[in-house]
Amino acid sequence: MSSEQQTNTNYPALYTLITVFFFWGFFGASNGVFIPFCKERFQLDQFQSQLIDFAFYGAYYIGALLLFIFNSSVKKDILNAWGLKKGIIYGLLISTVGAVAMVMAVQGGNYYFILGALFIVALGFSLQQTSAQPFAAILGPQHTATNRLNLAGGVNSFGTTIGPIVVTIALFGVVITDDAELKKYIQTVPLDKMEILYGAVGVLFLIAAALFFFSKKLPSGKMDSSFEPAKKSLNTMIVVTLFLVAIFGYIFSRYEDPEFIRRFTGDNREQDFLGLGLTVATLLIVVFGLLFANTAAKKNPVGWGAMRYPQLVLGMIAIFMYVGVEVTIQSNLGELLGEPEFGSLTGSAIAPFISMYWGSMMIGRWAGAISVFNPSNSMRKILLIIVPYIAYGVVLASNVIAGNDITPLYAYAAIILVQIGGFFMGQDRPARTLMIFSLLGVTAMLIGLFSTGDVAIYAFMSGGLFCSIMWPSIFALAIAGIGKYTSQGSAFLVMMILGGGIIPPLQGKIADIIGIHHSYFIPVLCFLYLVFFGWKVMQILKEQGIAHEVEMGDAH
Repeated sequence: MSSEQQTNTNYPALYTLITVFFFWGFFGASNGVFIPFCKERFQLDQFQSQLIDFAFYGAYYIGALLLFIFNSSVKKDILNAWGLKKGIIYGLLISTVGAVAMVMAVQGGNYYFILGALFIVALGFSLQQTSAQPFAAILGPQHTATNRLNLAGGVNSFGTTIGPIVVTIALFGVVITDDAELKKYIQTVPLDKMEILYGAVGVLFLIAAALFFFSKKLPSGKMDSSFEPAKKSLNTMIVVTLFLVAIFGYIFSRYEDPEFIRRFTGDNREQDFLGLGLTVATLLIVVFGLLFANTAAKKNPVGWGAMRYPQLVLGMIAIFMYVGVEVTIQSNLGELLGEPEFGSLTGSAIAPFISMYWGSMMIGRWAGAISVFNPSNSMRKILLIIVPYIAYGVVLASNVIAGNDITPLYAYAAIILVQIGGFFMGQDRPARTLMIFSLLGVTAMLIGLFSTGDVAIYAFMSGGLFCSIMWPSIFALAIAGIGKYTSQGSAFLVMMILGGGIIPPLQGKIADIIGIHHSYFIPVLCFLYLVFFGWKVMQILKEQGIAHEVEMGDAH
């Protein structure tokens, strides 16, 4: 396959490709069950249990960085030389090794070996993501790339929705959403069930790898593998990484000091700024490091590789902010619902709200994928109304299966109309849709900040609706027009999943100081940057003469 975009969507290849998107959602969401399992089974404190997410999301960053370093050392874009198809196959094989290591780690009963195994699984996911995202984008016309990524994201969200349900059934024989009941079951379930679960996951990874290997419908995805040194980009990312390692290393090295941990974790909402300062430092290092790269590359693009393109650098910050806001809204939602002005909800009473937040991602992505099937204009309008409510029904059904009370979710049907209106206004144009949904996100968060009770709960939950189309929109816009640097740019974007590991703790630390409700100004700031990116990237693409190709979504 050449580096040119296909003129017609390759549907058989696309349907094969989206299977890996399901794995990411299924496995990632299952960490929500795996974290309390390990916490109870290995008698961990909260900090230690959260190392699961740290290992999982950190692997995405490290994996993409290692790929970049490897390319620089061999002076060749190895992923383009392999072909994106082989990149996915190799990623699946790495995840298979991780699953086998997980079985062995569970047998040994060592928590830190388990973290290592999980890290290997996520390393494979990092390579899969780096390959699959641009692969989906090039399997058809450029102006429908966002729609294909939305379809893939919708399958990812379906995996997110059913993952925790399937895992709890596999481990405990029943679906469990109440924390107290979960703890009771964890103490009784034998560890060999964990071995069987991850053994089965490893087999599924192998089957998926075989599916890709033997598929005749899936092109190789080879692109221009010529390599141009990007030493300046490499040095920038290494410096950023070293600063991050120094900060996290300092935190881990002091973990045995009770006074340090008391101050860092902010017990009893003490207004101690140590944890806040360290968390803000990690954020500033990433953002200002990238802004420096953008400024320097404008003056002299030589040595910057993919970072010579401002849409890519600003898109990296956008992915960082998007993943951060997506995760932080949910991560802090349980604590918010426990406040008296939000109903003092606990345990299973919180579950349907969290489920609907993640389900909102699926609702938006299913709607955003409609155009990939080339419906007529009138049929598209009908489907934009029907499909979101079909997805809404799937979320309600999953909650019924889980034994959750869905009564509080009925009124949410009205909020979905707002998202449908956003799709009509966006006219299938990625930058315009991104700006509209980001503005809706800002509005929702402000409504939540200045209200309480059901109004605020629905406002914060609706953040999932408005985040739903952001990954594909940002990704397609960020790699538009970067040609032979597509795989390198994809690796940079995948690295920015790191935002999911930095922005939630930042909001958490601010919540310790000013309260959980008022801490939701952090999502407002994230959404505001995404508004800016949607506007700025179109100015950039117009200057490069490719805006029409990217934004001609209404041409069909």
